[in-house]
Amino acid sequence: MIVIPRFFNYKLIIGSLVVTVVALTIVGFTTYESEKAQQQFLKQEKKLIESELSQMLVKYDEISEDSDVLSQQLLVAKKNTTSALAKLRLLKSDFSVLTRFKSELSDIKMRNDFLFKTIDSLASENKSLKKDKLIALHALEEQQKTNNALTKINASLNKQIESGAIITANSFYAKAYKSDSHSSETTKAAQSNRIDVCFTLAENALAKQGNKEIYIQVLNPLNNVIADKGAIQFGESLLLYSNKQLIHYNNKVLDVCTSIVAEKNDKPFAKGTYYVSVFLKDRKLGETQLVLN
Repeated sequence: MIVIPRFFNYKLIIGSLVVTVVALTIVGFTTYESEKAQQQFLKQEKKLIESELSQMLVKYDEISEDSDVLSQQLLVAKKNTTSALAKLRLLKSDFSVLTRFKSELSDIKMRNDFLFKTIDSLASENKSLKKDKLIALHALEEQQKTNNALTKINASLNKQIESGAIITANSFYAKAYKSDSHSSETTKAAQSNRIDVCFTLAENALAKQGNKEIYIQVLNPLNNVIADKGAIQFGESLLLYSNKQLIHYNNKVLDVCTSIVAEKNDKPFAKGTYYVSVFLKDRKLGETQLVLN
């Protein structure tokens, strides 16, 4: 009996099994390596998406807008991005998850691009407005300085005009006269019945025309007012006067004379120096003296 063929069949079977095992081993190893590479790729993709979402959150925190509308939009975008990042970290990595998050990331990027461009545009406009505001403030300050300078100049000019518009007088003198019919001039106190006071109002084109009240005050050597007509109040000042004369001033030279007639209680005139003062309202125009013997 021959047994060689059976032994040969066994060898064929064993060889086939070996080949099959080797093939399965190769296929299994290849599949393992492929899955390992795939998982590594998915991890890297997940990290990239997480990194982009985290960078977006940082940028949201760096942006500060005064606009209520933009602030609300930023809050919504930040909330959506935070939610997407939290979900991505919790879920296992696979192609379907990454594909969905990549699509969501693309939408977020698109909305962010529009939002950030709007913010950049507003920031540029605000910068321009601030620059214009600074220029306007500087111009306003310069204008205020100019106005202040002009105000001072105007005040000085007004003061000069007021000073220049003041009516002045000169050539003051006083004479005593007897009570006789000839009204003879005298220097004797006992013979004097009246005192004439004369002066000249100067020409002044800037002065206001019209009626002016002139007050004359004559003080005797005893410092009493001659021919006392009463008193007039000028602000806080009280003026006792001997006579009041109404004149019309038309900016031209005007000679004025007025007579101070003695009252009974003034006679006889005392010997000595009489002090004569002339006032236009509360301003003293001038003065003179008269000596009676």
